Amino acid sequence: MGALEGWAFLHLWNAVGAVLGTLLHVGLAIVVTVHILLYKRDVPAAIAWIGLAWFSPILGPLLYWLFGINRVRRRAYRISHRYLARRPPPPPIGTMRSEKYTALERAVGIITRRPTLAGNSVTPLRSGDEAYPAMLAAIAEARVSVGLASYIFFDDAAGRPFIDALIAAQARGVEIRVIVDGVGSGYLFSAAALRLRQGGVKVVRFMHSHWPWRMAFLNLRNHKKILVVDGERGFIGGLNISRFNLAACDPRHAVRDMHFEIRGPVVAQITEAFIADWEFATGEVLEGANWFRECADCGPSLARVITSGPDQDIEKIEFMFLQAIGSAQRAIKIITPYFLPDERLIAALELAAMRGVDVDIVIPENSDHVLMDWAVMAHIAPLLIAGVRVWRAPQPFEHSKLMTIDGGWALVGSANWDQRSLRLNFELNMEVYDPDFTALLSEKIAARQGMEITLRWLFSGSFAARLRNRAARLLLPYL
Repeated sequence: MGALEGWAFLHLWNAVGAVLGTLLHVGLAIVVTVHILLYKRDVPAAIAWIGLAWFSPILGPLLYWLFGINRVRRRAYRISHRYLARRPPPPPIGTMRSEKYTALERAVGIITRRPTLAGNSVTPLRSGDEAYPAMLAAIAEARVSVGLASYIFFDDAAGRPFIDALIAAQARGVEIRVIVDGVGSGYLFSAAALRLRQGGVKVVRFMHSHWPWRMAFLNLRNHKKILVVDGERGFIGGLNISRFNLAACDPRHAVRDMHFEIRGPVVAQITEAFIADWEFATGEVLEGANWFRECADCGPSLARVITSGPDQDIEKIEFMFLQAIGSAQRAIKIITPYFLPDERLIAALELAAMRGVDVDIVIPENSDHVLMDWAVMAHIAPLLIAGVRVWRAPQPFEHSKLMTIDGGWALVGSANWDQRSLRLNFELNMEVYDPDFTALLSEKIAARQGMEITLRWLFSGSFAARLRNRAARLLLPYL
């Protein structure tokens, strides 16, 4: 073959390759576009993914396949459908048990398909210094079952006592199940999960694989913090299991948090949430008296569990937030480590302030994510203009997630006020109708109100800082 023929063959080969590459790109982009049109509800996200698929050949469809497809819904639907069938329908109008919050109670009942349950006690526990001893004592006293789920569970000064207690309970015949998140508790390696497994405890790393293409959805995490013992005693809140939650272990990076010990009939709803997650992660169905017990009334609180996640429970906590804000007549108090809600929640809070409701939001002076802190500063100006008061909680880092309405309704649990918690994470919260408990939480929120953020202070920073904050805010869906 001469030089001229070789050049012609190479030119033809390049032309064929370009045509095949173009056909592959167009074909993949069409497939991605069809899938997005059929399954993506969020319009801005759908437009962004379609644009990426068409304007980034091969890479765009690959990224969508890895990060844009929600693969958990079909599996979650099969599981949640069975649990939904067990729940009673929402009670009719006029039979609500909360006199002052009838509309809120009914709306959340329709959102969750769970009833409010009377006769519960809810005990606040401050950080690991109070919560860990109570949780470890409950595990030590367990007779038949222990279910534990934690986003972060480290094999450190805080985690080792839990590992030892769980292994000891397993050795004396207690049925143990442990869920640790596949990213939060260590993506490459989870020492806590390994030690538990070596001790004979059944443990699963939630939606974990070392190979990205085997991950159900890399961005979806189990953010719940649950401990249920014998189907009679529950612990929920925002507390992870690590030395950062113990003031004596790491005062320089201490994390303040709030956890709650629950007794009473609502523990059954907490247990159901844990068991559904265990079945989702492993396929094993946990049933029987070891896990579900009839709990006698033991307190004054009317309560109900609210789960949310990127499966059949998507947007439930956000809808509950919107209904609670809309129901407020006098006061809304919120404390959260991360405050980046979407425009619907921002507008609801603005309207509440405009109609005369006292709205107070407490955020950390400095969180553990500097990008989040920058984005928050670019996100709150409209709230301040509408009359919402925003406060900075002084160090140590405040990780509590609490909300109260009008001195009679409170919300506790794991969900932050950000897109990750509201759309991507599996979360568990609990609403409580109890004036005394709500007053106590309102006092705790008010006690963390440090410096008030004003518009003058917000815009007093340099132009470069404001530009940086605005740029960070563009990452809102992923922070």
